[in-house]
Amino acid sequence: MKYIVFILFTVITNAAAQVMLKQGMLSLGPLTFTADTFIARIFQVVFNPWVFAGLATFVISMVSHLYVLSKVELSFAYPFLSLAYVAVAVFAYFVFHEDLNAWRIAGIGFICVGTILIAQSGMSSHEDQPSLEAAGAKTVKIGSAS
Repeated sequence: MKYIVFILFTVITNAAAQVMLKQGMLSLGPLTFTADTFIARIFQVVFNPWVFAGLATFVISMVSHLYVLSKVELSFAYPFLSLAYVAVAVFAYFVFHEDLNAWRIAGIGFICVGTILIAQSGMSSHEDQPSLEAAGAKTVKIGSAS
């Protein structure tokens, strides 16, 4: 459980990136693409301050997720990313006044219950697992005879 802070940091930065991207797209308004304006529109989107901040936050989230993946099982870490939907739904309700109806709330409840069940299943970090050499695996160097 010592990596749960990094997992939750990944979730929060992922959700924050989504909110920033939405704000950026709202500030740009409806986009239209033509053959003449395609490249200009792409630059307009990417260099919008909110979109750019959202993309940068995604990079931070991905770096955090890669760190987590180097420490814990994928089948433990990855389901926690579903909590990003919970955070996004709550942020969207308060920031963008989006609908949070009974169906969405029920779905959020199921996501939370599922995540709790996965968290209760425990995790083993890569540090807790025996190395390949200790398990009897042979290391082969590329380009050498073995």
